[in-house]
Amino acid sequence: MRIIDVADLAHGEASYEFEGHHYGDTGVSFIVVDAPPGSGPKLHRHPYEEVFVVQEGNATFTAGDDVFEASGGQVVVVPAGVPHRFVNSGDGPLRQVDIHASKRFITEWLED
Repeated sequence: MRIIDVADLAHGEASYEFEGHHYGDTGVSFIVVDAPPGSGPKLHRHPYEEVFVVQEGNATFTAGDDVFEASGGQVVVVPAGVPHRFVNSGDGPLRQVDIHASKRFITEWLED
C-alpha cells in the first residue's frame, strides 16, 4: 500500500498528474483537474478509453461529432481512439478526475 499526496504529483496550473508506471507499474494513470472557467485541453485522442468523473462544476465535452454538457455527479466515458476535448463552461471551478486506462499517458494532440 502507498499513500501519495496530490500536491506531490507532477502538476501544471490547473491539474495534477499520476502516471502509473512511476508508482510500482500501476496499470492506470489519472489527472486531477481543478480548472478555472474557459479552460480545458485541446483536441486529442488516446489508444485507450478515458473516463472523466466530474465532481463539481460544468464542462462542455466534444467527443467525435458529439457535443454535450456534463456537471458534477456525472461520469463521461470516451472510447479509445475517439478525438475529444472539454472546456469548463461554468462560472466556477471545474473539478474532475480523468482516468486513463494505461500505466502511461499516450496522447496524440490533434490541434496546435
